[in-house]
Amino acid sequence: MKLVTYKTNGQAQTGILVNAHIYPLHAINPSIAKNMRDLLNDWDNQSALARTVEAEILDGNHAKLCTICTDDILLAPVPQPTSCRDGYAFRQHVAAARRNRGVAMIPEFDQYPIFYFTNHNAIMGPGIIPCMPDHFQKLDFELEAAVVVGKRGRNVKAEDADQYIAGYMIMNDMSARRLQMEEMLLNLGPAKGKDFSTVIGPWLVTPDELDPYKISCKPGHIGTAYNLSMKCWVNGKLLSEGSMGDMDWTFAEIIERCAYGADIYPGDVIGSGTVGTGCFLELNGTGKLNNPNYPDQWLQANDVVEMEITGLGQLSNTIVKENDDFSILALKKMT
Repeated sequence: MKLVTYKTNGQAQTGILVNAHIYPLHAINPSIAKNMRDLLNDWDNQSALARTVEAEILDGNHAKLCTICTDDILLAPVPQPTSCRDGYAFRQHVAAARRNRGVAMIPEFDQYPIFYFTNHNAIMGPGIIPCMPDHFQKLDFELEAAVVVGKRGRNVKAEDADQYIAGYMIMNDMSARRLQMEEMLLNLGPAKGKDFSTVIGPWLVTPDELDPYKISCKPGHIGTAYNLSMKCWVNGKLLSEGSMGDMDWTFAEIIERCAYGADIYPGDVIGSGTVGTGCFLELNGTGKLNNPNYPDQWLQANDVVEMEITGLGQLSNTIVKENDDFSILALKKMT
Protein backbone atom coordinates (compact mmCIF):
# COMPACT_ATOMS: atom_id res chain seq x y z
CA MET A 1 0.00 0.00 0.00
CA LYS A 2 1.27 3.47 -0.92
CA LEU A 3 -0.02 6.40 1.10
CA VAL A 4 0.45 10.08 0.26
CA THR A 5 -0.30 13.54 1.55
CA TYR A 6 -1.46 15.78 -1.26
CA LYS A 7 -3.10 19.12 -1.97
CA THR A 8 -6.59 19.43 -3.35
CA ASN A 9 -8.65 22.63 -3.36
CA GLY A 10 -5.91 24.26 -1.32
CA GLN A 11 -6.16 21.69 1.46
CA ALA A 12 -3.77 18.91 2.45
CA GLN A 13 -5.23 15.44 2.94
CA THR A 14 -4.25 11.79 2.99
CA GLY A 15 -4.64 9.66 -0.09
CA ILE A 16 -3.86 6.21 -1.39
CA LEU A 17 -1.92 5.72 -4.62
CA VAL A 18 -3.21 3.05 -6.99
CA ASN A 19 -2.03 2.75 -10.60
CA ALA A 20 -0.59 6.29 -10.70
CA HIS A 21 -3.84 7.82 -9.39
CA ILE A 22 -4.54 9.25 -5.93
CA TYR A 23 -7.81 8.51 -4.15
CA PRO A 24 -8.97 10.61 -1.15
CA LEU A 25 -9.18 8.27 1.80
CA HIS A 26 -11.40 10.40 4.04
CA ALA A 27 -13.87 11.16 1.24
CA ILE A 28 -14.24 7.46 0.53
CA ASN A 29 -14.39 6.42 4.18
CA PRO A 30 -14.97 9.24 6.73
CA SER A 31 -13.54 7.01 9.47
CA ILE A 32 -10.08 7.41 7.91
CA ALA A 33 -8.12 10.40 9.16
CA LYS A 34 -7.65 13.41 6.90
CA ASN A 35 -4.04 13.93 8.01
CA MET A 36 -1.13 11.52 8.25
CA ARG A 37 -0.34 12.21 11.90
CA ASP A 38 -3.81 11.11 13.05
CA LEU A 39 -3.69 8.15 10.69
CA LEU A 40 -0.34 7.01 12.15
CA ASN A 41 -1.55 7.54 15.71
CA ASP A 42 -4.16 4.81 15.11
CA TRP A 43 -2.08 2.87 12.60
CA ASP A 44 -3.40 -0.68 13.06
CA ASN A 45 -7.03 0.36 12.67
CA GLN A 46 -6.50 3.09 10.08
CA SER A 47 -4.23 1.03 7.84
CA ALA A 48 -6.79 -1.79 7.86
CA LEU A 49 -9.50 0.66 6.74
CA ALA A 50 -7.17 1.99 4.03
CA ARG A 51 -6.55 -1.54 2.77
CA THR A 52 -10.30 -2.03 2.46
CA VAL A 53 -10.48 1.13 0.35
CA GLU A 54 -7.58 -0.12 -1.77
CA ALA A 55 -9.43 -3.38 -2.42
CA GLU A 56 -12.54 -1.44 -3.45
CA ILE A 57 -10.48 0.65 -5.87
CA LEU A 58 -8.91 -2.45 -7.41
CA ASP A 59 -12.46 -3.80 -7.88
CA GLY A 60 -13.25 -0.74 -10.00
CA ASN A 61 -14.91 1.51 -7.44
CA HIS A 62 -14.37 5.23 -6.65
CA ALA A 63 -12.99 6.08 -10.11
CA LYS A 64 -14.77 9.45 -10.16
CA LEU A 65 -12.89 10.59 -7.06
CA CYS A 66 -9.35 9.95 -8.27
CA THR A 67 -6.69 12.46 -9.29
CA ILE A 68 -3.66 11.81 -11.49
CA CYS A 69 -0.56 11.74 -9.30
CA THR A 70 1.82 14.60 -10.15
CA ASP A 71 4.68 16.15 -8.18
CA ASP A 72 2.97 19.54 -8.04
CA ILE A 73 0.20 18.23 -5.76
CA LEU A 74 2.34 15.95 -3.58
CA LEU A 75 3.55 17.06 -0.15
CA ALA A 76 5.86 15.15 2.16
CA PRO A 77 4.01 11.91 3.06
CA VAL A 78 4.47 12.80 6.75
CA PRO A 79 4.42 16.61 6.62
CA GLN A 80 4.75 17.10 10.38
CA PRO A 81 6.75 14.23 11.89
CA THR A 82 6.81 13.99 15.66
CA SER A 83 10.61 13.89 15.33
CA CYS A 84 13.25 13.26 12.69
CA ARG A 85 16.42 11.27 13.31
CA ASP A 86 19.09 10.25 10.84
CA GLY A 87 21.28 7.18 11.18
CA TYR A 88 24.73 6.17 9.93
CA ALA A 89 24.13 2.70 8.57
CA PHE A 90 26.32 2.33 5.45
CA ARG A 91 29.91 1.34 6.20
CA GLN A 92 30.98 2.05 2.61
CA HIS A 93 30.05 5.73 2.92
CA VAL A 94 31.74 6.15 6.31
CA ALA A 95 34.91 4.33 5.23
CA ALA A 96 35.18 6.26 1.96
CA ALA A 97 34.62 9.63 3.63
CA ARG A 98 37.29 8.90 6.24
CA ARG A 99 39.73 7.51 3.67
CA ASN A 100 39.28 10.65 1.59
CA ARG A 101 40.21 12.75 4.65
CA GLY A 102 43.30 10.62 5.24
CA VAL A 103 42.07 9.05 8.49
CA ALA A 104 41.54 5.39 9.38
CA MET A 105 38.14 3.76 9.58
CA ILE A 106 36.74 4.30 13.07
CA PRO A 107 36.24 0.91 14.80
CA GLU A 108 33.27 2.17 16.82
CA PHE A 109 31.18 2.13 13.63
CA ASP A 110 31.01 -1.67 13.88
CA GLN A 111 30.17 -1.64 17.59
CA TYR A 112 26.87 0.26 17.71
CA PRO A 113 24.54 2.23 15.42
CA ILE A 114 24.31 5.99 15.91
CA PHE A 115 21.93 8.75 14.86
CA TYR A 116 21.38 12.47 15.29
CA PHE A 117 18.23 14.56 15.59
CA THR A 118 17.52 16.95 12.75
CA ASN A 119 14.86 19.66 12.32
CA HIS A 120 11.46 17.96 12.04
CA ASN A 121 9.94 21.36 11.23
CA ALA A 122 11.99 21.61 8.03
CA ILE A 123 10.49 18.56 6.33
CA MET A 124 9.79 18.96 2.61
CA GLY A 125 8.37 16.80 -0.16
CA PRO A 126 8.70 16.88 -3.94
CA GLY A 127 9.20 20.31 -5.51
CA ILE A 128 11.37 23.30 -4.69
CA ILE A 129 14.01 23.51 -1.97
CA PRO A 130 14.60 27.16 -1.02
CA CYS A 131 18.18 27.87 0.08
CA MET A 132 19.87 30.87 1.65
CA PRO A 133 23.22 32.24 0.38
CA ASP A 134 25.30 30.41 3.01
CA HIS A 135 23.66 27.11 2.08
CA PHE A 136 25.27 27.42 -1.35
CA GLN A 137 28.69 27.25 0.30
CA LYS A 138 29.17 23.59 -0.67
CA LEU A 139 25.50 22.60 -0.95
CA ASP A 140 25.04 18.84 -1.07
CA PHE A 141 22.42 16.10 -1.46
CA GLU A 142 22.46 12.83 0.48
CA LEU A 143 20.76 9.74 -0.93
CA GLU A 144 19.04 7.78 1.85
CA ALA A 145 16.04 5.67 2.78
CA ALA A 146 13.82 6.34 5.80
CA VAL A 147 11.21 4.60 7.90
CA VAL A 148 8.14 5.98 9.66
CA VAL A 149 7.25 4.65 13.11
CA GLY A 150 3.69 3.36 13.40
CA LYS A 151 3.29 2.73 17.13
CA ARG A 152 4.64 3.97 20.43
CA GLY A 153 7.40 2.00 22.07
CA ARG A 154 10.15 2.14 24.66
CA ASN A 155 13.17 -0.13 25.18
CA VAL A 156 12.27 -1.92 21.95
CA LYS A 157 14.54 -4.87 21.17
CA ALA A 158 15.94 -5.21 17.65
CA GLU A 159 14.24 -8.58 17.16
CA ASP A 160 10.87 -6.88 17.67
CA ALA A 161 11.59 -3.50 16.08
CA ASP A 162 10.41 -4.20 12.53
CA GLN A 163 6.88 -4.43 13.95
CA TYR A 164 7.08 -0.71 14.74
CA ILE A 165 7.69 0.33 11.12
CA ALA A 166 4.60 1.66 9.34
CA GLY A 167 6.40 2.27 6.06
CA TYR A 168 9.42 3.30 4.03
CA MET A 169 10.28 6.40 2.00
CA ILE A 170 13.14 8.03 0.10
CA MET A 171 15.07 10.66 2.08
CA ASN A 172 17.34 13.45 0.83
CA ASP A 173 19.27 14.75 3.84
CA MET A 174 20.24 18.14 2.40
CA SER A 175 23.58 19.45 3.69
CA ALA A 176 25.31 22.84 3.66
CA ARG A 177 28.81 21.48 4.05
CA ARG A 178 30.70 24.65 4.96
CA LEU A 179 28.31 25.42 7.80
CA GLN A 180 28.35 21.78 8.87
CA MET A 181 32.14 21.41 8.89
CA GLU A 182 32.75 24.70 10.70
CA GLU A 183 30.37 23.96 13.56
CA MET A 184 31.54 20.36 13.93
CA LEU A 185 35.08 21.58 14.62
CA LEU A 186 33.62 22.31 18.06
CA ASN A 187 32.47 18.67 18.38
CA LEU A 188 28.80 19.60 18.26
CA GLY A 189 26.32 19.24 15.45
CA PRO A 190 25.45 18.92 12.67
CA ALA A 191 23.00 21.78 13.18
CA LYS A 192 22.94 24.78 10.83
CA GLY A 193 24.45 22.64 8.11
CA LYS A 194 21.34 20.45 8.16
CA ASP A 195 18.37 22.25 9.67
CA PHE A 196 17.06 24.05 6.59
CA SER A 197 15.67 21.06 4.67
CA THR A 198 15.15 17.33 4.93
CA VAL A 199 13.22 15.92 1.99
CA ILE A 200 11.07 12.78 2.22
CA GLY A 201 8.72 11.16 -0.27
CA PRO A 202 7.16 10.79 -2.64
CA TRP A 203 4.95 8.37 -0.71
CA LEU A 204 4.93 6.05 2.30
CA VAL A 205 5.22 2.40 1.24
CA THR A 206 4.04 -0.28 3.66
CA PRO A 207 6.49 -3.13 4.37
CA ASP A 208 4.38 -5.84 2.68
CA GLU A 209 4.96 -4.16 -0.71
CA LEU A 210 8.70 -4.80 -0.29
CA ASP A 211 8.43 -8.51 0.55
CA PRO A 212 9.71 -9.61 -2.91
CA TYR A 213 12.98 -7.74 -2.21
CA LYS A 214 13.73 -9.23 1.22
CA ILE A 215 17.26 -10.50 1.77
CA SER A 216 19.28 -11.59 4.78
CA CYS A 217 20.87 -8.79 6.75
CA LYS A 218 24.64 -8.68 7.24
CA PRO A 219 26.16 -11.43 9.43
CA GLY A 220 25.97 -10.61 13.11
CA HIS A 221 23.05 -8.23 12.64
CA ILE A 222 19.31 -8.44 13.35
CA GLY A 223 16.35 -7.19 11.34
CA THR A 224 14.77 -7.06 7.91
CA ALA A 225 16.88 -6.07 4.92
CA TYR A 226 15.88 -5.36 1.32
CA ASN A 227 17.77 -5.43 -1.97
CA LEU A 228 16.47 -2.10 -3.29
CA SER A 229 18.48 -0.20 -5.88
CA MET A 230 19.22 3.41 -4.88
CA LYS A 231 20.12 6.07 -7.49
CA CYS A 232 20.52 9.83 -7.69
CA TRP A 233 20.71 12.09 -10.73
CA VAL A 234 21.59 15.80 -10.79
CA ASN A 235 20.41 17.59 -13.93
CA GLY A 236 19.86 14.22 -15.57
CA LYS A 237 23.36 12.87 -14.86
CA LEU A 238 23.56 9.68 -12.80
CA LEU A 239 25.98 10.35 -9.94
CA SER A 240 25.12 7.89 -7.17
CA GLU A 241 24.21 4.23 -7.22
CA GLY A 242 23.93 1.73 -4.39
CA SER A 243 21.52 -0.59 -2.60
CA MET A 244 19.58 -0.65 0.64
CA GLY A 245 20.93 -4.17 0.93
CA ASP A 246 24.32 -2.60 1.69
CA MET A 247 23.11 -1.24 5.03
CA ASP A 248 25.36 -2.67 7.73
CA TRP A 249 23.11 -1.59 10.60
CA THR A 250 19.46 -2.46 10.01
CA PHE A 251 16.56 -0.14 10.74
CA ALA A 252 15.58 -2.58 13.51
CA GLU A 253 18.94 -2.06 15.20
CA ILE A 254 18.75 1.71 14.79
CA ILE A 255 15.24 1.72 16.31
CA GLU A 256 16.51 -0.37 19.23
CA ARG A 257 19.05 2.35 20.00
CA CYS A 258 16.55 5.18 19.45
CA ALA A 259 14.09 3.59 21.89
CA TYR A 260 16.56 2.78 24.66
CA GLY A 261 15.33 4.67 27.73
CA ALA A 262 13.19 6.91 25.50
CA ASP A 263 9.80 6.71 23.85
CA ILE A 264 9.43 6.48 20.09
CA TYR A 265 6.13 7.75 18.71
CA PRO A 266 3.89 7.22 15.70
CA GLY A 267 5.07 9.69 13.10
CA ASP A 268 8.76 9.59 14.04
CA VAL A 269 10.92 9.55 10.91
CA ILE A 270 14.28 7.75 10.99
CA GLY A 271 16.77 7.92 8.11
CA SER A 272 19.32 5.31 7.13
CA GLY A 273 22.26 7.63 6.60
CA THR A 274 23.94 8.09 3.24
CA VAL A 275 24.49 5.16 0.88
CA GLY A 276 27.99 4.71 -0.54
CA THR A 277 28.62 7.27 -3.36
CA GLY A 278 25.45 9.04 -2.20
CA CYS A 279 26.69 12.64 -1.87
CA PHE A 280 29.05 15.16 -3.47
CA LEU A 281 31.22 15.23 -0.33
CA GLU A 282 32.17 11.60 -0.85
CA LEU A 283 32.32 11.82 -4.65
CA ASN A 284 34.57 14.88 -4.55
CA GLY A 285 36.91 13.30 -2.04
CA THR A 286 37.23 10.09 -4.03
CA GLY A 287 37.73 12.07 -7.23
CA LYS A 288 40.57 14.14 -5.72
CA LEU A 289 42.20 11.05 -4.25
CA ASN A 290 42.45 9.60 -7.76
CA ASN A 291 43.14 12.91 -9.54
CA PRO A 292 44.42 16.02 -7.68
CA ASN A 293 42.90 18.18 -10.43
CA TYR A 294 39.41 16.72 -10.01
CA PRO A 295 36.93 19.63 -10.00
CA ASP A 296 34.67 19.91 -6.95
CA GLN A 297 30.96 19.56 -7.63
CA TRP A 298 28.27 21.15 -5.45
CA LEU A 299 24.60 21.91 -5.98
CA GLN A 300 23.75 25.24 -7.61
CA ALA A 301 20.57 27.28 -7.97
CA ASN A 302 18.09 25.71 -10.43
CA ASP A 303 19.71 22.27 -10.23
CA VAL A 304 17.27 19.35 -10.34
CA VAL A 305 17.95 16.47 -7.94
CA GLU A 306 16.16 13.18 -8.66
CA MET A 307 16.36 10.17 -6.36
CA GLU A 308 14.95 6.73 -7.00
CA ILE A 309 14.72 3.63 -4.83
CA THR A 310 13.19 0.44 -6.14
CA GLY A 311 9.65 0.10 -4.80
CA LEU A 312 9.71 3.53 -3.15
CA GLY A 313 9.28 5.71 -6.24
CA GLN A 314 11.17 8.75 -7.48
CA LEU A 315 11.68 11.97 -5.49
CA SER A 316 12.39 15.10 -7.53
CA ASN A 317 13.42 18.53 -6.24
CA THR A 318 14.62 21.81 -7.73
CA ILE A 319 17.10 23.98 -5.84
CA VAL A 320 15.93 27.61 -5.60
CA LYS A 321 17.92 30.59 -4.32
CA GLU A 322 16.11 32.73 -1.74
CA ASN A 323 15.87 36.43 -2.59
CA ASP A 324 17.81 37.39 0.54
CA ASP A 325 21.46 38.32 1.08
CA PHE A 326 21.55 37.66 4.86
CA SER A 327 24.64 35.62 5.84
CA ILE A 328 25.44 34.08 9.21
CA LEU A 329 28.94 33.25 7.95
CA ALA A 330 29.53 37.00 7.74
CA LEU A 331 28.75 37.27 11.46
CA LYS A 332 31.63 35.00 12.44
CA LYS A 333 34.00 36.80 14.79
CA MET A 334 37.64 36.71 13.75
CA THR A 335 40.57 36.62 16.17
